[in-house]
Amino acid sequence: MEKMSTQLAKNIKAHFQKTGFTKAVIGLSGGIDSAVSAVLVAKAIGKENVAAILMPEKGLSLKQNVMDAASLCRKFGIKYEIVPINPFVNAGVLLPWKASKLASMNTKSRIRAVILYNYANTHDALVVGTSNKSEILLGYFTKYGDGAVDFEAIGSLYKTEVVALGRYVGIPASILQKKPTAELDVGQTDEGELGAGYEEIDEILKAVEKRKPLASFNAFLVHAIEERIKKNKHKLSVPPTIKI
Repeated sequence: MEKMSTQLAKNIKAHFQKTGFTKAVIGLSGGIDSAVSAVLVAKAIGKENVAAILMPEKGLSLKQNVMDAASLCRKFGIKYEIVPINPFVNAGVLLPWKASKLASMNTKSRIRAVILYNYANTHDALVVGTSNKSEILLGYFTKYGDGAVDFEAIGSLYKTEVVALGRYVGIPASILQKKPTAELDVGQTDEGELGAGYEEIDEILKAVEKRKPLASFNAFLVHAIEERIKKNKHKLSVPPTIKI
């Protein structure tokens, strides 16, 4: 884990030097992915150059998640702001149509991206992505929402690797032991939407990546993962330009 942590921090620092930026902003949810990403970036460019924005939805986001995110910032010396997204979400009533449940959920993620980029543009900072490799391969993120970032800090790590690295860098147990969730709807969890835990999913993704046989895995889950990858492939591509 020491080698992984050091190498990631080194590469993050090199990215900032290459782009000419010295500051970063990251959205903190109180979950493991954003926590590890924040700690790595702080290690790479200095905690004084990192700002975290906590963007809970009052009435939906658990208070414990906000407390955990704030506690993490205090532990690692990262400055933070709390910006509830409710006023922005409520502006949706001005639309001349009734948004679907999916549209409403994705809008919350996109509102958070708008807030992060507002801060980034104001303070000349890069927006840090917090998606792990498992989520990226599955397309399990919101296009132009949590997928709207300047770089992915942990995008080369499977979810299970992020958890292991989190333990190594000192992420509090209250964050490590949580069930992953985007908190876009009541009771939503990654496991519930994906149909399995990340331990099982990661093993399948690794086998797919290495083109190994999948016969030993749950056939239903393998099919669901393959279909999800196929359906969400567009999220990883530049929007197509129609030629004349």
